[in-house]
Amino acid sequence: MAFYYGWRPYVSVAERRLAAWREIEKRKKKGHSISPVTIEGRTIAHTFWGKSWCENLERYSDFSNRLPRGRTYVRNGSVVDLQIKPGLIEALVSGSELYEVSLKIAPVRKRLWKSICQDCAGAIDSLVELLQGRFSQGVMERICRQKQGLFPSPAEIELSCSCPDAAFMCKHIAAALYGVGARLDRQPELLFRLRELDEKELLVNAGKSLPLARQKPAARKVLGGEDLSDLFGLELAQSAKPSQARSAKPRKKNLPDKRRKSGAK
Repeated sequence: MAFYYGWRPYVSVAERRLAAWREIEKRKKKGHSISPVTIEGRTIAHTFWGKSWCENLERYSDFSNRLPRGRTYVRNGSVVDLQIKPGLIEALVSGSELYEVSLKIAPVRKRLWKSICQDCAGAIDSLVELLQGRFSQGVMERICRQKQGLFPSPAEIELSCSCPDAAFMCKHIAAALYGVGARLDRQPELLFRLRELDEKELLVNAGKSLPLARQKPAARKVLGGEDLSDLFGLELAQSAKPSQARSAKPRKKNLPDKRRKSGAK
């Protein structure tokens, strides 16, 4: 087919989705696992991890030209498959055809990871708190620090797409990168898998920095008898009060004075 001025003919979103759906069905029959990116509304990410990932992309001028088209693509459901693995992002993005995106992500340098763990030590109390992004402003700023945090810089990303666009970052790659932000909303632990890190190391370092007294369970976290009864559905016998316990002891009987009896004879 001839293209005027080198441009491909316009293909509507509906036609692209239908073609992508057919290709996806073929891959499913061959046993491929498919995980599309679904965006509700116009907001790509809602949580700390997802928003931070997207904001990190937008801080780099290297990515600025193609990011708007990427946002449009991810919002209209063009990222029909996204797989996040250690050091690798793979995606299928629906365009004029179904294009394959592959992004290699360099692992975090050991020295940098050690520095992040030390700087955050004692400020993250639990894995739940970490994955929900519920920690101090200082920790948030440290984790998101440009080129010195957990999010990759352009130099740490090797971009590849099967489309004919010769640009450093095409719209399909941009869509896939925004799709990662949407995926981190629901599975923030994937960021650590991608950067080949163990998030539990942040908690280990936090525990080491705490004084021993602070590591003891707080009074409000210790279960009492009433809590145990409610928790396990048991009727626990109430312990007698000390005063009652003393009164429950058998009293000695007043025995007759033998000397008095012997004097009466």
